Amino acid sequence: MIQRNLDGNSIIIRLEMKTKTINFGEVASAISQAGGDIVAIDVISTNQDITVRDLTVAVSHADDNKKIVETVRNLNGVSIINVSDRTFLLHLGGKIEIAPKSPINNREDLSRVYTPDVARVCNAIAEEPQKAYSLTIKRNTVAVVSDGSAVLGLGNIGPRAAMPVMEGKAMLFKQLAGVDAFPICLETQDTEEIIRTIKAISPAFGGINLEDISSPRCFEIERRLNEELDIPVFHDDQHGTAVVLYAGLINALKLVGKSIENTKIVVCGIGAAGVACSNILLSAGAKNLIGVDREGALVRTEAYDNPIWQDYAKRTNPNLQTGSLHEVIKDADIFIGLSRGNLLTREHIMTMAEDPIVFAMANPVPEIMPNEVEDIVAVMATGRSDYPNQINNVLCFPGMFRAALDCRASEINEAMKLAAATAIASSISDEERTKYYIIPSVFNDRVVKSIRERVIEAALQTGVARRVPRKSSDISG
Repeated sequence: MIQRNLDGNSIIIRLEMKTKTINFGEVASAISQAGGDIVAIDVISTNQDITVRDLTVAVSHADDNKKIVETVRNLNGVSIINVSDRTFLLHLGGKIEIAPKSPINNREDLSRVYTPDVARVCNAIAEEPQKAYSLTIKRNTVAVVSDGSAVLGLGNIGPRAAMPVMEGKAMLFKQLAGVDAFPICLETQDTEEIIRTIKAISPAFGGINLEDISSPRCFEIERRLNEELDIPVFHDDQHGTAVVLYAGLINALKLVGKSIENTKIVVCGIGAAGVACSNILLSAGAKNLIGVDREGALVRTEAYDNPIWQDYAKRTNPNLQTGSLHEVIKDADIFIGLSRGNLLTREHIMTMAEDPIVFAMANPVPEIMPNEVEDIVAVMATGRSDYPNQINNVLCFPGMFRAALDCRASEINEAMKLAAATAIASSISDEERTKYYIIPSVFNDRVVKSIRERVIEAALQTGVARRVPRKSSDISG
């Protein structure tokens, strides 16, 4: 039990004890009563009057940290110097670094990498700008750009607070797909300034991954950048979610023996992710797709202040169905939730068609918890890691950019997204597929390779690839 807690939630308390006022046994007892287990003790310094120690305390839940710290703080003769945990320690100094590919050991090395010999390389690129792909980091580098306005589960926390998320994404790019990614968080939430800034830094990068930018600004930013840049721009909150959702749906439909063309699909939450998910499903052949937001079902006969909704309504809801989510969900084969928690009850799911598929992806609380409907749904998926079938963007973006960089795609189009979804779905064999396993693990090493191959093929077929990679195992660009 202690080992499980240490691996999950633990804190390190550095405290100063006045040895004439309190003994360590009293401290240990107080921590135990507050719900903590001391699993390690390190003496930092000591003398006749004062001892400074680091106590590693395992807890059953992160919420217990505050209670334990307050308990220790209230002990007479004890002063808390610092409190940290494994997650904070991991972030000390940031999570990524830049390292040279070749050492600089002497003056000759220095001249080649910097001056004067580097001038020959600069002139070669000036004469032929495309040589930047072969002679600089551009061919394998992606900018992860955010303004911190819509960080998942946290909201508008700003660029500084968003940096740990972007650093984590850069780590995933490198570990899963060998892509060098750099986090760039902008001190502006002005649409035009964001566009100008990204365009200004774009020469150094082979692709742009937009992240955690609020709707509806994210639509305009991505659209304009795709029009004005010759490198792929991918808003992961939209399209990464859409790709992985469709991958899961491919396998879910196989389990229930239905086709996407003949199903009624209800999408709740028509923001950035809702629009992108709907778009990929329409591209895949969905005919009867209905979007629902706070005003109920979107229908083309109504006028909406939100132009995104107006465009969406023109392309969906062919039968002009109206009403609330609870009305529209009746007889639906598929529910896709991208809204907020606890919108549905067991009774609502029971009104759906036979063998209902429910993707309740609101975070951290789904539209309905899986345990409430496990016995009546054919397949259930969420955005959470503590339930089966997590719809996780990590399955998409490393392989997607690996492919786009390797074939030097000018954009990431709908055909490439569909190819990525098919690749993810195909990572699960017919024998492996069950209602609890429609999405592969993010650590499945087949996923990135499969995405890369299929997305490159789609890019070549649609004419956006500017290079044919030498071989399937070539992941260096």
